[in-house]
Amino acid sequence: MTIDWIDVSILIVFGFLAAFIDSVVGGGGLISIPALIATGLPPTTVLGTNKLASSFGALMSAINFLRAKQVDFKYVMKLFPFACIASPIGVLVAYQLPADILKPLMLIVLSVVAIYTLFKKDFEQTKVKPNRMMVYILTVILVFIAFYDGLFGGGTGTFLIFTLLMLGQSFLRAAGNAKVLNFASNISALVFFIILGEVNFIYGLIMAASMVVGSYVGSRLAILKGSSYVRILFIIVTFSLIIKGAYDYFVV
Repeated sequence: MTIDWIDVSILIVFGFLAAFIDSVVGGGGLISIPALIATGLPPTTVLGTNKLASSFGALMSAINFLRAKQVDFKYVMKLFPFACIASPIGVLVAYQLPADILKPLMLIVLSVVAIYTLFKKDFEQTKVKPNRMMVYILTVILVFIAFYDGLFGGGTGTFLIFTLLMLGQSFLRAAGNAKVLNFASNISALVFFIILGEVNFIYGLIMAASMVVGSYVGSRLAILKGSSYVRILFIIVTFSLIIKGAYDYFVV
């Protein structure tokens, strides 16, 4: 394939931003998916290529949080296999959706998640201690989020962190656990996207390289400073790319 160096520049810059932000508050897919849409790739290939790149980013963040001892290893290992099963089911559902439905649907879902993030002003540990029934319900929700990650993926990290906060975890512990679970759903979905032939390896690996750097920097700063410092950047970049993707689809 012919490489468009403007597209490559977009993937490098926004891949870094996506991973940097995702490692702190989640939602990196809200940036990386519109960036991939802007390259003109088919919708399903966008999702598969994003999974290739984001798997590298999630792994780097997970390693940093593990090193900082901000992962409840026993807890996430119980959920790890469920995430690995639920995510590919989402991939198969996405694969069955026609391109003329999937692309605008992706933009709608990304917009809804971005608006949710805009109004979710804080990411602080909940004061409510969950009872056993609430723990079961929230655990089922975590598995459903893994399914959503295979289906669309945008905002998965944010949803994971928010749900883990509801379980009474601190922000850093929730972010660390979310990265490990996100890696599980990413890597299992990626396997299925590769089998289906829906991964652009050139663009995916280019974005992956920038995501590794972004994830390392972002997760290190998250461990040191918390989440609030990236909020404004996240909102500006996300809405700019969603508007660009909508313009390309509905106007151009």
